[in-house]
Amino acid sequence: MASPDRTLAKEEQLARGPMDLPFLILTLTLLGFGLVMVLSASSASSYYESGNAVYYFLRQAIFAGGGVAILFVVSRINYQQFRWMSVFVLWGSIALLVIVLIPGVGVTRNNATRWLDLGFTQFQPSEAAKLGIILYFSARISKMRDKMGKIRHLVPFAAILLLISVLLYFEPHMSGTILILAVGAALLFAGGIKLPWVFLGGSAVVAALWVVITKTSYMASRIALWKDPWSDPLGKGFQTIQSLYAVGSGGLLGLGLGKSRQKYLYLPEEHNDFIFAIVLEELGFIGGCIVLLLFAMLILRGYWLAIHARDRFGSLLCVGITTLLAVQVFLNVGVVTNLFPATGISLPFFSYGGTALLIQLVEMGIILSVSRQIPAPKAG
Repeated sequence: MASPDRTLAKEEQLARGPMDLPFLILTLTLLGFGLVMVLSASSASSYYESGNAVYYFLRQAIFAGGGVAILFVVSRINYQQFRWMSVFVLWGSIALLVIVLIPGVGVTRNNATRWLDLGFTQFQPSEAAKLGIILYFSARISKMRDKMGKIRHLVPFAAILLLISVLLYFEPHMSGTILILAVGAALLFAGGIKLPWVFLGGSAVVAALWVVITKTSYMASRIALWKDPWSDPLGKGFQTIQSLYAVGSGGLLGLGLGKSRQKYLYLPEEHNDFIFAIVLEELGFIGGCIVLLLFAMLILRGYWLAIHARDRFGSLLCVGITTLLAVQVFLNVGVVTNLFPATGISLPFFSYGGTALLIQLVEMGIILSVSRQIPAPKAG
């Protein structure tokens, strides 16, 4: 017979209460929508590559099914358990960022070494680093209370962000750097850092990124092509031009689901980073607005849960994950419409990528875990 102490300890490891249904429904709706678009966008390329029109869809669906199961498991964990896990996730992800840079170990594509080959799939350590930053910063900041106003307490956070940024620079992975810095800044701001330091720190980061972008040949060329993609229409500007053709072809109502023309070997990465261009081509302006509205509702609900979280740690977890989602969606849509230079940022729940999707669903599960412990409103 289990002792009362052991039973109590086991219960404390589990989250109590119902999960937030609006957040869950929005997550599953976007996931289902994304699977449909992966099937539609990849049908042409997968046919030519493997002879199987649903190759990418089946792989993505398997990861989605496993991810949803993991989401429910994570949502049942008392989110206070993520405090002690945060150190291992952060430093484990940093170790993976070092390993991927070892010659012969990391997988290189398009002159970038960002992936580790796991055999059944490939994995970007930067995805784990984003989650590591959210967990570790949330755990540390939640314990510091009024200490966030002192600059000496901010040095360790800045050092971690700098270390990860340097490792990502050597991959190179500018989009991952931008996302991690944005999430780190959001958590520090929510944690109580003074506004003058936010301004000074933000200015320093922007200046440093500008120097890196202008002095790095591959980023400088992307800036030039962003300004005028037609300067190299059959080369490096080809992807941006084809994306704009897809966006413009969709019009108000779109060509119809599955009827994209640009996916037939015109638009590169049509099932990955540029899948939103296919959404706009097939479903039109209205379809694109519906997708963005769903994302907006999910983001707003995430921040609502952050405001109503039981404690500071839970609130910071929701802020970090929701901010990561918001920035990623904003930048991906900006790249597809040529508002920003191409950065390689995927669209959450839509872009093809099994391990990235798994981590996104783990993050959604963490928010749902926080929501389980939000006190229910008392009946009047």
